[in-house]
Amino acid sequence: MAEQTAPPQSTGGPGTPGAGTGKPDAAVVRDALGVGIAVGLSGFAFGVTSAGSGLTLLQTCALSLLVFTGASQFALVGALAAGGNPYTAAAGAFFLGIRNAFYGLRLSQLLSLPRALRPFAAQWVIDETTAVTLPQPTRRAARIGFTVTGLTLYTLWNLTTLVGALGAEALGDTDAWGLDAASPAVFLALLAPMLKSTTERVTAGLAVLLVLGLLPMLPAGVPVLVSALAAPVVLVLKGRRGSGTDRTLTEGTTHTKDSR
Repeated sequence: MAEQTAPPQSTGGPGTPGAGTGKPDAAVVRDALGVGIAVGLSGFAFGVTSAGSGLTLLQTCALSLLVFTGASQFALVGALAAGGNPYTAAAGAFFLGIRNAFYGLRLSQLLSLPRALRPFAAQWVIDETTAVTLPQPTRRAARIGFTVTGLTLYTLWNLTTLVGALGAEALGDTDAWGLDAASPAVFLALLAPMLKSTTERVTAGLAVLLVLGLLPMLPAGVPVLVSALAAPVVLVLKGRRGSGTDRTLTEGTTHTKDSR
């Protein structure tokens, strides 16, 4: 993702637009609520899927309360449901969730929260809060977007997880409903607009191909781990291409000078 400079402090009071941006607080809250509610409701799908995978009500709710990274949670219960090794399933979920650490590095600059609040805010550093926070033009707007998205999503996700886990038996065969695809679909919908450069699109495409190609051959959870190799492969190929272009330009310049 392209590096951005930290937004300036807004001098406007509560309910007023950020300095020089013309974007009122109400607009930020509206956007944040839209994302928080839309994604939060898909916690129902996780609750149903987790219960259908054999996890207890307590285990299902604990995952949402303590882990709170939708894609990682689905990866874990999906691998367990497919008969995967628990350690492999946990490793796949861990590597999916580790992206949040990189989000945190960027968000810590944008939000500049007091030190005492940072451990609590870290629980809300996920794809959706990052997607809402990064585009905000001021630090005030970024803090509002992060807080409203995080609070709304965390509350709804956990409530709907509980409802889904309790209602799993009433739904019968959870695989027939395809609810395990709800959260990944929302994740992809949020991720797609952020893939702006060719390098990012190629990396995402290669990761998808690796997962789909290796899925029939490797144990559940392992293809997700292997897909992480897409990033270094694309970067190496890009570096070689750039070196070749520079060498061609250098040789062309030398040839031109010699011919004079």
